[in-house]
Amino acid sequence: MIHSSELDVALSGLFEAPHWLVGFSGGADSTVLLHLLKRWCTAHPGAPPLVALHVNHGLQCEADKWQQHCAEFCNELQVPLITRSVEVQAPGSEANAREARYGVFSANLQSGDVLFLAHHLDDQVETFFLRLMRGAGVEGLAGMPQQRQLGAGQLCRPLLDVSRDNIEAYACRHNLAFVTDPSNNNAAADRSFLRQQVLPLLSERWPAYRASVARAAGHMQAVAALLPDAPTTVFSALGDPGIRLVELQDMGQGPARCIRAWLRGQGLQAPDQSQLQEFLRQVYEKAQDSHPRLNYGGFVLACFGDAVYRVPDFGVSAPRQPIAIVPGEPCEVPGVGSVSLEPAAGEGLFVEPGERLTLGWREGGEQCRLCRREGTRSLKRVLQDARIPHWWRDRVPLLYRDEELLAVGDFALCLSSRYRDGAAVGETLWQMRWQRPATASSD
Repeated sequence: MIHSSELDVALSGLFEAPHWLVGFSGGADSTVLLHLLKRWCTAHPGAPPLVALHVNHGLQCEADKWQQHCAEFCNELQVPLITRSVEVQAPGSEANAREARYGVFSANLQSGDVLFLAHHLDDQVETFFLRLMRGAGVEGLAGMPQQRQLGAGQLCRPLLDVSRDNIEAYACRHNLAFVTDPSNNNAAADRSFLRQQVLPLLSERWPAYRASVARAAGHMQAVAALLPDAPTTVFSALGDPGIRLVELQDMGQGPARCIRAWLRGQGLQAPDQSQLQEFLRQVYEKAQDSHPRLNYGGFVLACFGDAVYRVPDFGVSAPRQPIAIVPGEPCEVPGVGSVSLEPAAGEGLFVEPGERLTLGWREGGEQCRLCRREGTRSLKRVLQDARIPHWWRDRVPLLYRDEELLAVGDFALCLSSRYRDGAAVGETLWQMRWQRPATASSD
């Protein structure tokens, strides 16, 4: 039977964190983890404040009832609960659901905070076999790390050495109510098939297989720690992280291994070796104007100029219809991000009170005059000169007043009838703010 005192070692180095958060789905695993941590904090009065964080994916008809269950359970434990709802692109994709979930986790971590997740020994074993079947290398077979960076804080998995049977026994012993996700029993999913069909057979022949696999994953972690450091990260004009092609060639460990090490350094599961090799073949042999890309696990690898970048998996086509926008009111655009008009400190745009402007999108043939630049330029040239990658060009928001182009994204103001180089007394000027979708960060 698990006891909260068994968490002493895992928690000893985390006592200085401003907050401890628990990813709380309401299932058996996270319920037990939250209960254990609450008991541990009660026994250690100086522990950081404990908060539960529930992500409602809206993928099951019972999702709102599960959220209500989580609220009631946290109320019984006297643990504050944060709830966040997300919209999962391509709802049938487990990777997209995970990406949305980890996006919430990262966004709610302040500097130094710790997020606890309830992954356990059986999860680690299943992950090992799933990656083995994909032909994973050393980094993949090392499994899930017990601790890693996530956003501004850290992710910690204190139950990685605890079996599912022990977790369920703890829940039974303490009469803990929890919810059950029916999708966990869908044998069409690889993890469920492994759990229901394959691992029980292994258990009959090798009852201690979990400990053996965990030990093998530990060996892989030790080897992975000796691999060369990841390449230096560069960034595209709009913030996508990338690696220069020349560095991939010069590091002496093979381009595919460099990319895997780079992704691993960001806490991401890397694509299979064969997928990476084919992508890199296309990158190095690409014809002019071709755009090699590799979709994997909530993110995309794409080539632009002299580098390979990690790009958001937008999940939706670029927008086509114009959208009304007024100062001070953020506008959420699927596949684009959040666009708003905010007060400008210097130069900006004059907007009449109550006036609505329009967000439009590139169609071809647009022209504009940039501030402090001579002559009229095509929008295509403006985007090229600004080094905007091709995957963003049809998603850059264009700000219009009627047919007049006022701004190109948040990086170029046009010399228009509404442009001012400074505000008059009592006047407010406005500038576009564009918060782009985040790339994946999950393992």
